[in-house]
Amino acid sequence: MVRERKFYDLLDVPVDASEADLKKAYRKKALRLHPDKGGDPDMFKEVTHAYEILSDPERRSIYDARGEAGLSEAGGMGGMDPQDLFSQLFGGGGGFFGGGGGRSQGPRKTKDLVHRVNVTLEDLYKGKTTKLALTRNVLCSKCHGKGGKEGAVKQCNNCSGRGVKVTLRQMGPMIQQIQSPCDDCSGTGEIINAKDRCNNCKGKKVLPDKKLLEVHIDKGMKGGQTIQFAGESDQAPGAQTGDVIIVIEEKQHDRFKRQDTDLFTDIEVDLLTALGGGQLSIKHLDDRILLINLVPGEVIRHDDIKVIHGQGMPSQRHHEPGDVYVKFRVIFPDHIDPAAIPMLEKALPPRKPLDKFPKNVLMEEVDLDEVDPRSRAHAMQDDPMDGEPEGEPRVQCANQ
Repeated sequence: MVRERKFYDLLDVPVDASEADLKKAYRKKALRLHPDKGGDPDMFKEVTHAYEILSDPERRSIYDARGEAGLSEAGGMGGMDPQDLFSQLFGGGGGFFGGGGGRSQGPRKTKDLVHRVNVTLEDLYKGKTTKLALTRNVLCSKCHGKGGKEGAVKQCNNCSGRGVKVTLRQMGPMIQQIQSPCDDCSGTGEIINAKDRCNNCKGKKVLPDKKLLEVHIDKGMKGGQTIQFAGESDQAPGAQTGDVIIVIEEKQHDRFKRQDTDLFTDIEVDLLTALGGGQLSIKHLDDRILLINLVPGEVIRHDDIKVIHGQGMPSQRHHEPGDVYVKFRVIFPDHIDPAAIPMLEKALPPRKPLDKFPKNVLMEEVDLDEVDPRSRAHAMQDDPMDGEPEGEPRVQCANQ
């Protein structure tokens, strides 16, 4: 039976966790707690130490049998630097992001601020510069981020500057570790006497500050792309300032759909123009009007798709345009003057002849009537002309 569970609890794994489970759990927690990502340095060290012990079969066996005291007696409490172990698992040194040799010696970094900017397809076609107002924390200019007079800030004795206190609770043969914010320092790890606090920031070391950023949206950008402003996030004492990241959100357009640098649009065409030719117009994203010439005699069918080359979205880097794909929807008239039918018979291909039936087959003439709207909805919901077996699911294809 395992004597202590502290190291297992630090990694959030059961006592029978496999080597692969331990590694997976450590990677997850270490990424979140790493100082370069604004995590808790002390918790990062504890989690790394726990993994170092449990990943070594010999030291894990000693810990399971005799706890930390057994490791101390066996001389197994020491180990490599947490940053070095982290670098071994994640590849390369050079801090959290890898790079050159050796581990990062730089300060932790404050969290990045992420803002989403909604833009129209017109903005992405033409390009646009917009202004974004944000509020961030900056170091107090009066105390320079110290929170009070020189020497007024002292480490909290209750939590030893960690900002949290750890309580051990005995539960039968197991020891449960409970972590909570320190009451004396409110989780800051520091104590400042009220009389010595900075009058400007009230000991908080930072103050809110408004910042105006100019966001340049380049032609051809896409939804989901980001624009980064380095070092414009919240400031904190002893920390590298994070970045402001702008995420482009593309609004849905009422006339065009976009796929990379190509645009897709539907256009209605009357039956006469579809059969006899004429002109159609499309309003483009830069307010230009594209005139389409339909050649007389070239029939446009319903759902036909044609392409206009070189009129699509520009590519972001070189601004080379894609194409515009046009899907035609032919609109039929509600009624035709019977007197004009002979002219249609001359212009159009002949009617399909009626099927021939044996003489003994009974034939009866019937009339077509308009469908009641309620009956039509029922018929569309369960169309017997679909030809699908009863009880099988129907699959609807999406329009391109």
